[in-house]
Amino acid sequence: MPWERPDLYYCLIEYLQIIQLSKNGSSRLNIQSLISKLLETHALTEKQEWQQLYMLLKLAEMGAYRRVAKISTEFLAKKLSISQQTASRYLIELEHKSWIQRNITPDGSLIKIEEQGTRELQKLYSGLKVLMEKSYPPSVTLEGTVFTGLGEGAYYIGKEHYRKQIVEKLGFDPYPGTLNLKLSSDYDIKTRMELDAYPSIEVKGFQNEDRTFGLVKCYPVMIGNKVKGALVTALRSHYDASVLEIIAGVCLRKTLGLKDGNKLKIEVYTQSS
Repeated sequence: MPWERPDLYYCLIEYLQIIQLSKNGSSRLNIQSLISKLLETHALTEKQEWQQLYMLLKLAEMGAYRRVAKISTEFLAKKLSISQQTASRYLIELEHKSWIQRNITPDGSLIKIEEQGTRELQKLYSGLKVLMEKSYPPSVTLEGTVFTGLGEGAYYIGKEHYRKQIVEKLGFDPYPGTLNLKLSSDYDIKTRMELDAYPSIEVKGFQNEDRTFGLVKCYPVMIGNKVKGALVTALRSHYDASVLEIIAGVCLRKTLGLKDGNKLKIEVYTQSS
């Protein structure tokens, strides 16, 4: 994770996915629009951090990156369309966080972005660079309807060769069975089909005296925003791309109070690292 605050990182990713910067041919980020959108939807502490980061970006634009720049609070306030008092408060906050060094003179403040502030800008740059150079998003959300499957999940998950690999590679001992979701929208089905091209965690197949068991591709998921698990897809399956099979370390029907016909969302993480 390129940032110390993954919650902030992913809310930025979420908005960048919406505006699809890498596909629109835009060479410049409208930072003010981006930050404003994020501030509307996230908690106060996160709003404060984004305001501070935006202020830091503007100071860098004004020449305070790697050198000392003379910037008055009046000029800064006009540049950001905020009051002079608010601009002064932001500068004090950045100074307290050791993001900037500031010396006040009669003509304005002499400001230079400190090493800690430089690191914050580099984190932002790294996060954007990783996102925009990837051909796939860090996660996708799918919604489906719970239904009773064929009962094969318990049979396959119960195979010790599979189970041991799941424990080792996914970090949980799977409940013997799968939760089945039926996708209904064209968007969800198309997104599910695209997953096949994304990186996955592979559970290797094996052979016993009776038959051969094939490779299983797994994607870590968050189920109902509460339980960690995995989406499993077998190379040979009775289901098509409209059906999701989910495993977890608990009985999902019982833990989440699910029954056939319930709608459920899962977030699928496409970066297995």
